[in-house]
Amino acid sequence: MITGKNYIGSQLVASGNKTYKTFNPESNQENEHIFTEATQEEINNAVDLASKAFKEYRTLSGKRKAEFLNAIADEILALDNELIQTYCSESGLPEGRAKGERGRTVFQLRSFADLVEEGSWIEATIDTAIPDREPSPKSDLRKMNIPLGPVVVFGASNFPLAYSTAGGDTAAALAAGCPVIVKSHPMHAGTGELIASAIIKAAEKTEMPNGVFSNINSSGIEVGQQLVAHPKVKAVGFTGSIRGGRALLDLAAKREEPIPVFAEMGSINPVIMLPKALQNRAENLATTYANSITLGTGQFCTNPGLILGIKSYALDSFISSLAKKIVEINPTCMLHPNIVGAYENNKTKAIAQEGLAVIANYKENTQPNYASQVVTTVEGKTFLDNPTLHQEVFGPYSMIVQCEDEKQLEEIISNLEGQLTGTVISDDNEVANYPTIIAALQNRVGRIIFNGVPTGVEVCPSMVHGGPYPASTDSRFTAVGVNSIKRWVRPFSYQDWPNNLLPDELKNENPIQILRSVNGTLTKEQVI
Repeated sequence: MITGKNYIGSQLVASGNKTYKTFNPESNQENEHIFTEATQEEINNAVDLASKAFKEYRTLSGKRKAEFLNAIADEILALDNELIQTYCSESGLPEGRAKGERGRTVFQLRSFADLVEEGSWIEATIDTAIPDREPSPKSDLRKMNIPLGPVVVFGASNFPLAYSTAGGDTAAALAAGCPVIVKSHPMHAGTGELIASAIIKAAEKTEMPNGVFSNINSSGIEVGQQLVAHPKVKAVGFTGSIRGGRALLDLAAKREEPIPVFAEMGSINPVIMLPKALQNRAENLATTYANSITLGTGQFCTNPGLILGIKSYALDSFISSLAKKIVEINPTCMLHPNIVGAYENNKTKAIAQEGLAVIANYKENTQPNYASQVVTTVEGKTFLDNPTLHQEVFGPYSMIVQCEDEKQLEEIISNLEGQLTGTVISDDNEVANYPTIIAALQNRVGRIIFNGVPTGVEVCPSMVHGGPYPASTDSRFTAVGVNSIKRWVRPFSYQDWPNNLLPDELKNENPIQILRSVNGTLTKEQVI
């Protein structure tokens, strides 16, 4: 049941006087539930509870944390149709997408449960003492990852489940041993509260400390600012715009104790169409990319917003085919009127740039909050000279840059801002003839796709969902997959520490049987 209140630990609280409602973009009307924004006192109470909970939660075994994470997954599934219906009413997304995203959310939670129960993720490293070493003795040193402390997670507008209340950031932080305070996204506050209720039930069933999780309502930016500035918060997770992520990064850096902000932000995900591929498959590629550009109304952070090719008859053919095929696709609903408004504003700004030509623009009448897809094209030099053209247009929009030659193509790639993905479309062994292009692309992205589309992010250990700024604030980390847990920990060493006082992960006898590096060798054996 949705109450519209804040979860401050296990307690539902709503003492403030600022309220708001969510909006159904499909029906173009407000939803019924009223949500109360958290007060400064409620924010402070949530962080204080998290700080107290951290003292106990950080010491729990991997098995206990795994029980908690699996219980969250179970409770989310138990929400059943109420969750799916709320999700759809707050996002305008179809039921199939809601169920798919719920499945991904549950899978992420169970993946982290498996990771922490096995235990080797803490990267235990042991270098034993050499007391008789000359000219000076060597100490016994043992290192492992330990949790940072309370983490604030910002819900994402475009993924009400997988990147929000119990999404990847929350699952990874809880797995690492960090309590989580979620700043619920105002566009899907009801979905957020239902998921929060599942987490609280799971916490109570598995006897987690009160304060291990809180869910905070907010209609604007003030609550998020207060959370990031709070001295007991030790890290932040964010998925959203460059403007929002950068503001949080700057705020966190100005604190008396600066803290890390792991933000996944804007990306236009360049796609390089090599000449032979275009010559042989222009029409098929146009069909594939018309579908990718419009998938989910273009509301994915991996939407292919930039297509690069070298001028040729084949590129002309691709442009012509894409222009025809993309307007044959029926427009779909965006997440919120504000997102539709931002899309229209950014699209209009892009189209107004000198030298840009519109090659496809869906012109039929659409329902309210539905987005009309647009494809534009521009000369390589114009693109290089105008940074405005590099900016993301969040929605079903893509731009084709026509490069004079391979040299200009490499120059454009090298001058791009950091991106989440880069895609190479190649025939035969064509890609082997462009090593400098691939090297330039590797320097600008977190993941390279071969003969595919960037839309779609597999949740697995090998996935990198991040990239050079502004794709993310720290390109050394991924926001997807179990390795994302590394954002919420820091390395810590024990020197000459008594064996019986060491954590189990570093004791000589290796009681929990994890894989460790002992004097440079990976092993599960005891230290003798």
